[in-house]
Amino acid sequence: MHLFTNQINRIRKNKPLILLLLLVSMQIAAQTTGKISGKVLDKKDGSPLIGVNIIVEGYNFGAATDANGEYFIINIPPNNYNLKASLIGYETIKIENVTVSVNRTSNVNFRMSATIIEGEEVVIVAEKISNKKDQTSSVRNINADQINSLPVENVESVVEMQAGVVAGHFRGGRIDEVAYLVDGLNVNDASYRTRAVTIEKDVVSEVEVITGTFNAEYGNAMSGIVNIVTKDGGDQIHASASVNSSNFYTSHKDIFIGLKDSDFFRTKDYQLYLELPIISNVLSIVTNGRYQDIKDQFNGIKRFLPDNYSNFLNENPDQWYSEHTGDNSITPMGVEQSFSLFGKLFFKPFTSIRSSLIYSLNHSESKWYGHYWKYNPDGRGTNHFRTDLVALEINHTLSSALFYELKFSYLRNFTGTYVYEDYLDSRYVHDIYSESTGSGFSTGGQDKNYSKRTNQDYSAKFDITYQADKNHILKSGILFTKHNLDNFWAVIRNKYAGTPEELEFTIDTASQKRIYTYYEPTLITNSSVYSDIYTVSPVEFAAYIQDKMEYDNLVINLGARYDYFNPNATYPSQLRNPANQLSFPDNPEYMSKDLKADPSYQISPRFGISYQLGKAALLRFSYGHFFQMPPLYALYTNPQHIVSAQDYGTTMGFAQIKPQKTIQYEVGLWQQLTNEMGLEVAVFYRDIYDLLSAKVITTFNQIRYGLYSNKDYGNARGLELKFDFVSGNLSAGLNYTLQFTRGNADNPTFTFSRAGSNIDPVNVLIPMSWDQRHTLNVSVSYFSDFYGASLIAYYNSGTPYTWTPLVESRLYQVNLNPNNSPKPATFSVDLSAFYTIWQYDKFSLKVNLLAYNIFDTLNEVNVYSSTGQAYTDIVLPTNISSHRSDFNDYYDVIHDPSMYSAPRSIKLGLTFSF
Repeated sequence: MHLFTNQINRIRKNKPLILLLLLVSMQIAAQTTGKISGKVLDKKDGSPLIGVNIIVEGYNFGAATDANGEYFIINIPPNNYNLKASLIGYETIKIENVTVSVNRTSNVNFRMSATIIEGEEVVIVAEKISNKKDQTSSVRNINADQINSLPVENVESVVEMQAGVVAGHFRGGRIDEVAYLVDGLNVNDASYRTRAVTIEKDVVSEVEVITGTFNAEYGNAMSGIVNIVTKDGGDQIHASASVNSSNFYTSHKDIFIGLKDSDFFRTKDYQLYLELPIISNVLSIVTNGRYQDIKDQFNGIKRFLPDNYSNFLNENPDQWYSEHTGDNSITPMGVEQSFSLFGKLFFKPFTSIRSSLIYSLNHSESKWYGHYWKYNPDGRGTNHFRTDLVALEINHTLSSALFYELKFSYLRNFTGTYVYEDYLDSRYVHDIYSESTGSGFSTGGQDKNYSKRTNQDYSAKFDITYQADKNHILKSGILFTKHNLDNFWAVIRNKYAGTPEELEFTIDTASQKRIYTYYEPTLITNSSVYSDIYTVSPVEFAAYIQDKMEYDNLVINLGARYDYFNPNATYPSQLRNPANQLSFPDNPEYMSKDLKADPSYQISPRFGISYQLGKAALLRFSYGHFFQMPPLYALYTNPQHIVSAQDYGTTMGFAQIKPQKTIQYEVGLWQQLTNEMGLEVAVFYRDIYDLLSAKVITTFNQIRYGLYSNKDYGNARGLELKFDFVSGNLSAGLNYTLQFTRGNADNPTFTFSRAGSNIDPVNVLIPMSWDQRHTLNVSVSYFSDFYGASLIAYYNSGTPYTWTPLVESRLYQVNLNPNNSPKPATFSVDLSAFYTIWQYDKFSLKVNLLAYNIFDTLNEVNVYSSTGQAYTDIVLPTNISSHRSDFNDYYDVIHDPSMYSAPRSIKLGLTFSF
């Protein structure tokens, strides 16, 4: 608590508000547990039964009914449970497969009949299409059984299938507006606000996906929440081991060169899972490991090596010079080797205390396809990624109506891209080898961008929940996070650049190759053009309070959240001379000073209401204000504030940036059509203010540069439809999203880049590049104990692109706005199946099948601006005549296979489990 006290003392103007919230905070959302409540009535006359014992079988959860026959049980981890009601003189009733979800209330009512037969028990199976009485916004809770029934290999694919999610964008927001949580702890990379931690689906108990408004317990996100809750482990041993391999089987080998049907082990995937009770119901371990060796559909041809030199500048082919000492072998270009490890030690020393210690490791090295590098694949850098997450969680039940959670976490996220880890490595080659004019491809050289970035987040979180009475469950909590960000980006330069010796070379008599002797790799670390190096330590603090009011036919969520962010940085007082590169001895006001950036804070109200229409229908409405700080790179990029001598050559961070803001409204209707079918419809509208942008600043010597600021605006509106059907072993689902997303800028540097190209700012709201009008997912599954199959079909209408005519007149830039035409629609079908080939007692051996894009559809994901098609561009005689190469033609340049999605792939495997 010392950390919290120090932080509160630093918030001068708002200290009274924070202290008030903390004084009132006899509550929270644990964010990893749910609740069961209901009534017990006499079946004959409907009178309430007092003192009925309600227990959750196999667990230390239970309650007794009050004078009104009502009960509640809080702080239950998400899972399927059997609930038993017993009272002397009445038959015992057991309801099986009651689903408890994160932050949700499962209503379970009993009607008991008097009996004279002691021990008589009636068993009822809970309805699969459950009542959503307490759902006040668009929340999807997907449990482990549902995840395992889908043809997906990871949690991210499950999230992508939800209504309102389009290619990672939630309800029209930018890609960085989603908060990813693991057991209620934020695991976003602070620099770019992307997901930093991957949790394998075997250890997932439930995934909570919120695409609509969300309660005050969630913050620092404007579009959505993904909360992954991990398993605690049980009192029985469970283990599994699987071996899988996959390959592409396609008729489009003319596009995806080098693919072979005989390459059965193109991708290899090995997984281990263990759930081990050490002391039954007291101490257990859940662990999972996965190793993947992935080669995607893209191959290159190793014609050139990085130290090859070619020159096709002369129009006379006799004057061309070309070195190509590669072996012309087919080389996989989209490759990744990844390893993940998850371990959770669950400890329950007393019935009232649950604790866990989590460690998660994600490590990968990868290279992605770039068409430019097709003939020189060794010139590309390697992407390095490693994340370590350590978290300690304590859950303490103080009474049947009060519990708290205390969590501490450490998240370290490293990303780096480079050819060699040592930027002074002698294997870096001379820049002259990178010349490739004429052929359209790299004929030598290396990617000289060198980056390393390490984020370290230290977080402490306290949440408390109090069921004040049968109608009010009060929640509150506080969160403190300290970031340590170490960013290093630079372009590797030649020590002899600009000297007469730079272009001197000799000829190696053995290989007849040019050897440029005057080369030594070095870095320029004090220029915004060639480097971006800084270390910063911002801090965040948040507190919230909310009340969930539950009545017979009405549920209200009401809350407020306070967020505070201190960048712990400075900013230049004179933006027209930010680094004092210009001297004005007679005008001191033209000189800049470093000023300490002000902290940012905001209060965001949240409101949601749901009203039950009869027994099987629900009408809901929600409203809220949602804030988040821009990604940290926008605050700290170019910390020296140096402006390049080139117009529009500099983009600068600004520590005075304020939070971005979204105001969202949503109305929804849920209807249970039959005991097996449910239908949900929601309409929404979002206003998005103060979006991250880069405004143009002009220095005193008339050089223009970009300064990150809050200028952009957007809005989104749409309709979501979700249909569910469950009958025995058969289930089906459909979700559809109709969406309109508009804004004045596609990305933060959109307006700045247009200005740099002498194009006027967009003066109307245009479709965003992810504005996918129609999104439809349809699934059908059938599962038994010995075999099962699941089929999912995806249809996505085309997202916008900027159609541009042939450049006869630049007036088209005035008359045609960006994103003025749609790309072609895409369609794909995936299949998942398993069959048990051997089983003895609890041991089993299964064969698994995963087939993606089973119809081998050639989906266009990128198109040329002049044709609106992939692989097809308007080719002019000047294009042909200006192409100079001794190894390819111009059409090779425009035939980029990455403009298509992946062809058909089939993955087979064996799983042994017990």
